[in-house]
Amino acid sequence: MLHEVKIAGFTIDPASNTPILILQSDNGEYSIPIWIGVLEATSIVTAIQKINLKRPMTHDLIKNILDKLQVNIDKIEINDLNDNTFFAKIFFNSKDVEYNIDARPSDAIAIAIRYNAPMYMDNKVLKKFDVNEKEIEIFDKTEEGKKWAKYLEKLNPQDFGRYKI
Repeated sequence: MLHEVKIAGFTIDPASNTPILILQSDNGEYSIPIWIGVLEATSIVTAIQKINLKRPMTHDLIKNILDKLQVNIDKIEINDLNDNTFFAKIFFNSKDVEYNIDARPSDAIAIAIRYNAPMYMDNKVLKKFDVNEKEIEIFDKTEEGKKWAKYLEKLNPQDFGRYKI
Protein backbone atom coordinates (compact mmCIF):
# COMPACT_ATOMS: atom_id res chain seq x y z
CA MET A 1 0.00 0.00 0.00
CA LEU A 2 1.24 3.47 -0.86
CA HIS A 3 0.77 6.60 1.24
CA GLU A 4 0.95 9.99 -0.42
CA VAL A 5 3.47 12.24 1.32
CA LYS A 6 4.21 15.94 1.22
CA ILE A 7 7.17 17.96 2.42
CA ALA A 8 6.34 19.16 5.92
CA GLY A 9 9.58 21.06 6.44
CA PHE A 10 13.32 21.00 6.96
CA THR A 11 15.53 20.98 10.00
CA ILE A 12 19.25 20.57 10.65
CA ASP A 13 20.84 17.69 12.52
CA PRO A 14 22.78 19.54 15.24
CA ALA A 15 25.38 16.78 15.53
CA SER A 16 26.36 16.72 11.86
CA ASN A 17 24.88 19.96 10.44
CA THR A 18 23.15 17.78 7.84
CA PRO A 19 19.78 18.87 6.44
CA ILE A 20 16.83 16.70 7.41
CA LEU A 21 13.81 16.65 5.13
CA ILE A 22 10.55 15.90 6.96
CA LEU A 23 7.94 14.07 4.90
CA GLN A 24 4.41 13.78 6.23
CA SER A 25 1.62 11.54 5.05
CA ASP A 26 -1.47 13.33 3.77
CA ASN A 27 -3.52 12.07 6.71
CA GLY A 28 -0.89 13.40 9.14
CA GLU A 29 -0.41 10.00 10.71
CA TYR A 30 3.25 9.64 9.72
CA SER A 31 6.19 12.05 9.77
CA ILE A 32 9.42 10.62 8.41
CA PRO A 33 12.79 12.42 8.63
CA ILE A 34 15.27 11.77 5.83
CA TRP A 35 18.85 13.03 6.12
CA ILE A 36 19.89 14.54 2.78
CA GLY A 37 22.80 16.44 1.30
CA VAL A 38 23.15 20.21 1.32
CA LEU A 39 23.02 20.46 -2.47
CA GLU A 40 19.85 18.37 -2.65
CA ALA A 41 18.24 20.43 0.12
CA THR A 42 19.14 23.60 -1.76
CA SER A 43 17.66 22.19 -4.96
CA ILE A 44 14.43 21.20 -3.21
CA VAL A 45 14.02 24.55 -1.47
CA THR A 46 14.70 26.59 -4.63
CA ALA A 47 12.08 24.54 -6.50
CA ILE A 48 9.49 24.88 -3.71
CA GLN A 49 10.06 28.62 -3.49
CA LYS A 50 10.12 28.91 -7.29
CA ILE A 51 13.48 30.67 -7.27
CA ASN A 52 14.86 31.03 -10.77
CA LEU A 53 18.63 30.90 -10.91
CA LYS A 54 20.68 32.33 -13.77
CA ARG A 55 22.06 28.87 -14.59
CA PRO A 56 20.24 25.55 -14.16
CA MET A 57 21.07 23.36 -11.19
CA THR A 58 21.44 19.62 -11.81
CA HIS A 59 17.75 18.83 -11.20
CA ASP A 60 16.71 21.72 -13.45
CA LEU A 61 19.03 20.37 -16.13
CA ILE A 62 17.44 16.93 -15.80
CA LYS A 63 14.00 18.49 -16.20
CA ASN A 64 15.15 20.47 -19.25
CA ILE A 65 16.49 17.30 -20.88
CA LEU A 66 13.36 15.30 -20.10
CA ASP A 67 11.17 18.09 -21.43
CA LYS A 68 13.13 18.14 -24.72
CA LEU A 69 12.71 14.37 -24.97
CA GLN A 70 8.99 14.74 -24.17
CA VAL A 71 9.26 12.58 -21.07
CA ASN A 72 7.06 13.26 -18.06
CA ILE A 73 7.27 12.21 -14.41
CA ASP A 74 4.13 10.39 -13.21
CA LYS A 75 5.15 9.97 -9.58
CA ILE A 76 7.93 8.97 -7.24
CA GLU A 77 7.86 6.24 -4.63
CA ILE A 78 10.07 5.87 -1.60
CA ASN A 79 9.94 2.13 -1.68
CA ASP A 80 12.47 0.68 0.73
CA LEU A 81 14.57 1.29 3.82
CA ASN A 82 17.68 -0.80 4.52
CA ASP A 83 20.42 -0.05 7.04
CA ASN A 84 19.03 3.48 7.58
CA THR A 85 19.19 4.17 3.83
CA PHE A 86 16.01 5.07 1.97
CA PHE A 87 15.47 3.95 -1.63
CA ALA A 88 13.19 5.49 -4.24
CA LYS A 89 11.98 5.06 -7.79
CA ILE A 90 11.05 7.71 -10.32
CA PHE A 91 8.22 6.72 -12.67
CA PHE A 92 8.53 8.17 -16.18
CA ASN A 93 6.33 8.09 -19.26
CA SER A 94 6.83 9.13 -22.83
CA LYS A 95 4.67 8.73 -25.90
CA ASP A 96 5.13 4.99 -26.20
CA VAL A 97 6.62 3.66 -23.00
CA GLU A 98 6.44 3.80 -19.22
CA TYR A 99 9.40 2.92 -17.04
CA ASN A 100 10.99 3.60 -13.68
CA ILE A 101 14.52 4.00 -12.38
CA ASP A 102 16.18 3.73 -9.00
CA ALA A 103 17.07 7.03 -7.34
CA ARG A 104 18.04 8.56 -4.05
CA PRO A 105 14.89 9.94 -2.39
CA SER A 106 16.34 13.46 -2.29
CA ASP A 107 16.94 13.44 -6.05
CA ALA A 108 13.54 11.89 -6.74
CA ILE A 109 11.85 14.54 -4.60
CA ALA A 110 13.81 17.39 -6.20
CA ILE A 111 12.66 16.20 -9.63
CA ALA A 112 9.06 15.46 -8.54
CA ILE A 113 8.66 19.01 -7.25
CA ARG A 114 9.66 20.40 -10.63
CA TYR A 115 6.91 18.32 -12.27
CA ASN A 116 4.30 18.73 -9.54
CA ALA A 117 4.33 14.93 -9.45
CA PRO A 118 2.83 13.11 -6.47
CA MET A 119 5.18 11.52 -3.95
CA TYR A 120 4.41 8.24 -2.22
CA MET A 121 5.91 6.13 0.52
CA ASP A 122 5.44 2.38 0.60
CA ASN A 123 3.81 0.94 3.70
CA LYS A 124 6.76 -1.43 4.22
CA VAL A 125 9.02 1.62 4.65
CA LEU A 126 6.71 3.00 7.32
CA LYS A 127 6.70 -0.35 9.11
CA LYS A 128 10.50 -0.55 9.04
CA PHE A 129 10.76 3.03 10.25
CA ASP A 130 8.15 2.74 13.00
CA VAL A 131 9.88 4.01 16.14
CA ASN A 132 6.82 3.78 18.35
CA GLU A 133 7.75 0.28 19.44
CA LYS A 134 11.44 1.01 19.99
CA GLU A 135 12.97 2.83 22.88
CA ILE A 136 14.73 5.96 21.74
CA GLU A 137 18.27 6.46 22.99
CA ILE A 138 19.15 9.94 24.16
CA PHE A 139 22.76 10.83 23.30
CA ASP A 140 22.93 14.22 24.96
CA LYS A 141 22.76 13.55 28.72
CA THR A 142 23.13 17.22 29.72
CA GLU A 143 20.21 19.14 31.23
CA GLU A 144 19.73 20.93 27.90
CA GLY A 145 19.67 17.55 26.10
CA LYS A 146 17.09 16.19 28.53
CA LYS A 147 14.90 19.27 28.00
CA TRP A 148 15.04 18.76 24.22
CA ALA A 149 14.24 15.05 24.60
CA LYS A 150 11.13 15.88 26.68
CA TYR A 151 10.09 18.51 24.16
CA LEU A 152 10.51 16.14 21.20
CA GLU A 153 8.58 13.35 22.95
CA LYS A 154 5.55 15.66 23.19
CA LEU A 155 5.53 16.60 19.49
CA ASN A 156 2.79 15.27 17.26
CA PRO A 157 3.28 14.57 13.55
CA GLN A 158 1.09 17.62 12.82
CA ASP A 159 3.64 19.85 14.55
CA PHE A 160 6.14 19.30 11.73
CA GLY A 161 3.83 20.93 9.19
CA ARG A 162 3.43 24.20 11.10
CA TYR A 163 6.51 25.97 9.80
CA LYS A 164 6.93 27.13 6.25
CA ILE A 165 10.08 26.47 4.32
